[in-house]
Amino acid sequence: MMTILQIDSSITGDNSVSRVLTRSIVEQLRAASPGANIVARDLVDEPLDHLTLAAFADTAVLDEFLDADTIVVGAPMYNFAVPSQLKAWIDRIAVAGKTFHYTDEGPVGLAGDKRVIVAVSRGGYYDADNSFEHVEAYLKPMFNFLGIEPEFVHADGIAVGPVQREAGIASGLAEVERLAA
Repeated sequence: MMTILQIDSSITGDNSVSRVLTRSIVEQLRAASPGANIVARDLVDEPLDHLTLAAFADTAVLDEFLDADTIVVGAPMYNFAVPSQLKAWIDRIAVAGKTFHYTDEGPVGLAGDKRVIVAVSRGGYYDADNSFEHVEAYLKPMFNFLGIEPEFVHADGIAVGPVQREAGIASGLAEVERLAA
């Protein structure tokens, strides 16, 4: 049975655009695999402590990640980067010997058998060449390091105004639809 892990990190609750996108992605995945097991982790309602040696010893988050076939990550941009809640989760899944290892030729990812879809919401308009964009610019190489080529959907212009917010959401949902095609 397929397992889908849904990670949400937005602090804005029902007003969250990244949560709109993650829900839509999970609904689409569930429609394609009706028997899928959905595991939801809300990093705001149940925050992870920042990484410490004691916290690192608890492998529950890592095990949850390793057990999933598909991971859907909600990644809103806060101050040009990922929320600290999401960074705390990433710190739990990037584990030498489990999700990557080092060789004489460099690091090798060990988690390449997973599909990762990242729903990015941003207040303004950014592309990969924008020096202020540190969400996709961080998450793509991070997941690559683990052996995964992530897919991204974007909702931009969320904080520009109500018209731009609706257009950003519509654009993001259209990208979600294209994932299924």
